[in-house]
Amino acid sequence: MLQLLESSPSMKPPVSLEEAYEICRQLTAKYATTFYLGTLLMNQSKRQAIWAIYAWCRRTDELVDGPGANLTTPNTLDDWEKHLELVFTGKAEDHFDVALVDTLQHFPIEIQPFRDMIDGQRMDLYNNRYQTFEELYLYCYRVAGTVGLMSTSVMGLDLGCSASPWNYQIHPYIPTKEAIALGIASQMTNILRDVGEDARRGRIYLPLDDLSKFNYTEQDLFEGVNDERWRSLMNFQIVRTRQLYNQAEKGISSLSPDARLPVWAALMHYSGILNGIERNNYDVFNQRAYVPQWQKLCSLPIAWLRSQAL
Repeated sequence: MLQLLESSPSMKPPVSLEEAYEICRQLTAKYATTFYLGTLLMNQSKRQAIWAIYAWCRRTDELVDGPGANLTTPNTLDDWEKHLELVFTGKAEDHFDVALVDTLQHFPIEIQPFRDMIDGQRMDLYNNRYQTFEELYLYCYRVAGTVGLMSTSVMGLDLGCSASPWNYQIHPYIPTKEAIALGIASQMTNILRDVGEDARRGRIYLPLDDLSKFNYTEQDLFEGVNDERWRSLMNFQIVRTRQLYNQAEKGISSLSPDARLPVWAALMHYSGILNGIERNNYDVFNQRAYVPQWQKLCSLPIAWLRSQAL
């Protein structure tokens, strides 16, 4: 069962398991409102596990994108990966680890997606431009597609939905590609929403090849030029991102029935940000697109119907 890292003889045990999950819940609710609302529709064990996973992902992201990011080095990420490996052996060093160790004991989660996410943070240490969409796709997989893989292991599969009566070897379909697509679509949505914020930090996540395709320059982006070139470029990215959401939708029916509603809700809420960008006339330099709370609530009945019928 749970072991504690012995950093010193006087080290006090971390908080209780209940308190550890509550800390993870609070972190998820604070930084991922849309995602958090979806988790509330899961049963207790699954939503707690998702909170623990999100907390680890958030802490990983903070290493290169948080207040102390200027102190992060390749060695920092190497140490974080070693910390991860210890957690997967059942050892907890802090409050968040207590929850994640318990989650790993109850769900068949592989370590590789976690390692891949750390590799995504390594990319952020060195890259602030991506030449092609293929390069950006790899980055999006590492920092967000991996979350889809982690989460699918918790949500579980519908063991009876994908096997034909004449198929004597029942192997339920595992929606791996669809889970990755949802993560990448969500990250692309983040990128499109946060273009202005990223530009102020000297970062451009839109593929440079795409900027060139629409005759839009880096300087135009830094100056927040919102003209026909920019609107065409953004429309191109939104169409691409919606195609990823469409791919992700096809895998939801393979999930365990109690996980379909929250996934549908999260997908609908997050993809709704794209609608917000369009309503703002693609002005992501001065306005932050979001889905109003009332709209999220109104979409829940539709998400429920889709979870039953699709």
